[in-house]
Amino acid sequence: MRDSSGNLAANVRRLREMRGHSQQRMAELSGIPRPTWASLESGSANPTLSVLSRASAALQVSIEELIGAPRTSARLLPASEIRIRKRGGGALRPLLPEAIPGLDISRMELSAGGQLKGVPHTPGTREYLTCESGRIDLIASGERWSLGPGDALVFRGDQRHTYVNTDARRPTVAITVVCFAPVGA
Repeated sequence: MRDSSGNLAANVRRLREMRGHSQQRMAELSGIPRPTWASLESGSANPTLSVLSRASAALQVSIEELIGAPRTSARLLPASEIRIRKRGGGALRPLLPEAIPGLDISRMELSAGGQLKGVPHTPGTREYLTCESGRIDLIASGERWSLGPGDALVFRGDQRHTYVNTDARRPTVAITVVCFAPVGA
């Protein structure tokens, strides 16, 4: 079992490397001298609360995460814990269970002959639709596009749109990526 300084060293190094930054860059971001940062990573430091606070702010984690037992680099999310949104004849299952600001990636399944009405998003939002299996039509602005397996479509997500499974016998699966425009942009 590690002690706090061993945890601190392992966590600071792992978090810095995950962000792809050098010790010098982290020193600049935190306002901590680079030799002090190096001491944090080597386990030889006995940092003040101020240094811990600056390091945690630069790494965007809590002080507890810096000195606690290192977290695993992976986290299993059982399917039963992922919230599926059902609307109309479709279901949307997020592919990224942790929110990423400005981005939504989901697996869409439409029942046989089903359809799903899309919600218009912020002006400037772009959507990407890729058909995985079956056939799917997208209707927007009075136009209709038909996609088969592997086909992709880019369209404005700030308009009314509807996804339609044109097969009355089999479900269809597609991947949707919504890149939200910043509010007020």
